[in-house]
Amino acid sequence: METHSRLTFCLYAWGANSYGQLGQSHVDDQCVPWLSDSSALQDRTVRVVDGGGGHSVVLTESGEVFVCGQNHRGQLGLGHSTDVLTLQLCPVLNHRVANVACGWDFTLLLTDSGQLLACGSNAFGQLGVGQTVTHSAELLAVEALKEPVVSVAAGLRHSLAVSASGSVYQWGTGLFSHAKRALSPHPAPSHLNSKLPCPVPGLGQRKARLVTAGSAHCVCLTEEGELFLWGSNKHGQLATAEPFLPSPSLLNRSLLKGEKVMGVCSGWTHVVAQTESGRVFTWGRGDYGQLGRSASVSENAETSMGIRKDCIPVEVTSLHGATQIVCGSEHNLAIVGGCLLSWGWNEHGMCGDGSQADVFHPRLVSDLRPVLIGCGAGHSMAVCGVTTSLTQNSVHTWEELEHKQSSPFTEFKQKKTTSAT
Repeated sequence: METHSRLTFCLYAWGANSYGQLGQSHVDDQCVPWLSDSSALQDRTVRVVDGGGGHSVVLTESGEVFVCGQNHRGQLGLGHSTDVLTLQLCPVLNHRVANVACGWDFTLLLTDSGQLLACGSNAFGQLGVGQTVTHSAELLAVEALKEPVVSVAAGLRHSLAVSASGSVYQWGTGLFSHAKRALSPHPAPSHLNSKLPCPVPGLGQRKARLVTAGSAHCVCLTEEGELFLWGSNKHGQLATAEPFLPSPSLLNRSLLKGEKVMGVCSGWTHVVAQTESGRVFTWGRGDYGQLGRSASVSENAETSMGIRKDCIPVEVTSLHGATQIVCGSEHNLAIVGGCLLSWGWNEHGMCGDGSQADVFHPRLVSDLRPVLIGCGAGHSMAVCGVTTSLTQNSVHTWEELEHKQSSPFTEFKQKKTTSAT
């Protein structure tokens, strides 16, 4: 008798769940990966998973948007402000959404035509629609961006975008208080205090390829594989001796063994970058284990370049060759050799090891072999492929699925930001 099989995708989620962001019909934290209610997806192929402070967003290959979790500022884009405990379809009218960036309590959706849509809190101008709107449960077009957008990032209270011509724009006043303290009596540049998209100076003739954001810093990767950073350097996340950088500053390539950067993502106060040879480097804050390695011994020790040793990028060898890496606020996920690894802050079980103890080195997460991963501030998500037949269910390996599922990780997926813990 002939047996027919069908490839479907299932979503696992774990970690913080106070608002139902795990999509499991309850609000209890999960310390191990647990199957989410993905019935709303109806066997659709998932393209991107991402999360914010307490909400989650799932994008399908056909450009549909599914959301769940915290919705008090309308960040789910459903037209109301009630929390949602399982994935629901977000009405995007005639748009096909290609990517998403989730801030603490707001969401930015990038359509396949390069238009940017925004919803949620606008208390700091992070939606890019001006200051008359305090928050929106409806998706609003960011009309000040006149050129198609190719990359978008959401920080705690600020946003970034790259246009098709390679220019970088910034909006939201989340960095302004940091800039005011650091630069006084000199004024802060306009891109740090704008509630509409404002061009970011300092990149010269270089073309930006992608952006990512921390709680109060910004990162830009150029087409030439150069990394520029600006904003707060309180925890060494800018790999410089300066406490604050108002405009983009080029990271010295010698700090990355002279190699070009191919992908980058950012947590709240740490940065993860992968070079052309597959090496992975981390730097910034590490007291929760978010760097995946032992921190430097002395905060006061300096190198000959005048940079604190704890600010210097250091390779995490166990992550070499990773095919995906994502950052939460202070935790991380990676796929290496088809296996899922996690490390960092684990107070809500977001590292998925069954405990709430912080994880200081990348650790295998059960036997999950996902094709796609994503993080919220304090929660984790993994999409796995399942073949359903008349006789058995079996989870595919990465090698079996990668030709069926397009991965967004020729570039890193940015991480989510969180409020102070």
